[in-house]
Amino acid sequence: MTSQQPLFDRAGFVSSEALAEAEAAPAGQPRLRCAVRDQVIMYYEALDALIPPEHAARSIWAYVSQLDLSPLLAQIKAVEGHEGRPPADPRILLTLWLYATVEGIGSARELARLCETDAAYQWIAGGVPLNHHTLSDFRADQGPLLDRLLTQSVASLMAAGVVDLNRVAQDGMRVRASAGGKTFRRRAKLEEYLAAAREQVERLKAEGNDDPAAGQRRIQAARRRAAQEREARVAEALQQLEKIEAQKPASKRESARASTTDSEARFMKMADGGFRPAFNVQYATDTKTQVIVGVDATNVGSDKGEMGRMHQQIQQRYGRVPDEYLADGDFATKSDVETLAAAGTTAYTPPRQSKNQKQPPEAPRPDESEVLNAWRARMATPEGQAIYRERAATAECVNAQARNRGLRQIPLRGLIKARTVALWYALAHNLMRTFRLCPQLVTS
Repeated sequence: MTSQQPLFDRAGFVSSEALAEAEAAPAGQPRLRCAVRDQVIMYYEALDALIPPEHAARSIWAYVSQLDLSPLLAQIKAVEGHEGRPPADPRILLTLWLYATVEGIGSARELARLCETDAAYQWIAGGVPLNHHTLSDFRADQGPLLDRLLTQSVASLMAAGVVDLNRVAQDGMRVRASAGGKTFRRRAKLEEYLAAAREQVERLKAEGNDDPAAGQRRIQAARRRAAQEREARVAEALQQLEKIEAQKPASKRESARASTTDSEARFMKMADGGFRPAFNVQYATDTKTQVIVGVDATNVGSDKGEMGRMHQQIQQRYGRVPDEYLADGDFATKSDVETLAAAGTTAYTPPRQSKNQKQPPEAPRPDESEVLNAWRARMATPEGQAIYRERAATAECVNAQARNRGLRQIPLRGLIKARTVALWYALAHNLMRTFRLCPQLVTS
């Protein structure tokens, strides 16, 4: 369009000549705002602004901040006026693992990564650098502390009138162990492994004494430690094998096997019908509130006898026994039913049909005590069956929530550490229940 060409005609419309000239003009390159990713950008943001005031991480931190962690502080060697690198605040580590358990995070490496990338974990860490070794060691070593915190938290709910232990339900679940099925060996193979491990340890010691180079000595020391740990695992497997053999008849002792990875793990029948190395995690739950009041872990695939042991644990924790106790038929033993009745607890667990008895299991037996006959009659009534059905709605529900939070495999090895993992899940579960039932106990 020339400079003399008018843009509008006398009627105020764009002239046809100007429109034709504009359409014929060559199109230029589009002007865009493109990404420049090598530029340096600075952000100024307080850590406290990363999460909202009602975030669950703040509530868990408030709960942990009011706990007495003096036993953990007493173990710290870095004190005022003396040398030593200060460790991370135990309150940070405890809060991180409780929040991670609630969120279904069970890996120490994943938790360490989240402390650098996720806002909630960054807020909890508060700028304290953490690695997966520190996080993993803390989780594995806090069994006694978690056991004490579980008792104190439930006792606080009992004092507030929230939990009354009127009716308690128990259920167990098999949780996969950190041991492969191919790590289980018979006695002959374990003794062969132990001899080879000891020979390797002695050979590495001799090589370390003959090598003058400091760098090579460090490498040899690392290899020697690995060989010694392997020797210790095989020796522990042989010790556990003796216990397994003692429980089997003489004709089947040769088939006994123990794992060189986790010697306390046992093959158990899982929910899908298969057999894999696992631990048997037991939870006892207050039916009114779904608060876990008892925790245990065993390496026995059967639940028989666990009702009496859990009942005793509850009595030791809180100084009283439940009025009514609900358990699956796999838990029922005559001695446990009588023991609970002697302590003042009414058992609601279905009696099993005996192989050599043609009469129904609810029928009275002349050779049994009045307590057992009353138990059989009680479970035949509609009222008894209605009470027993609460077990599935409470104890099994709690176990399902634990699985949804990641309790599908024990990430640590050994029976003591398996129980510690179960305690982490129990305490995290109770915290979430307390936030709903009595939030002032954890936020005051």
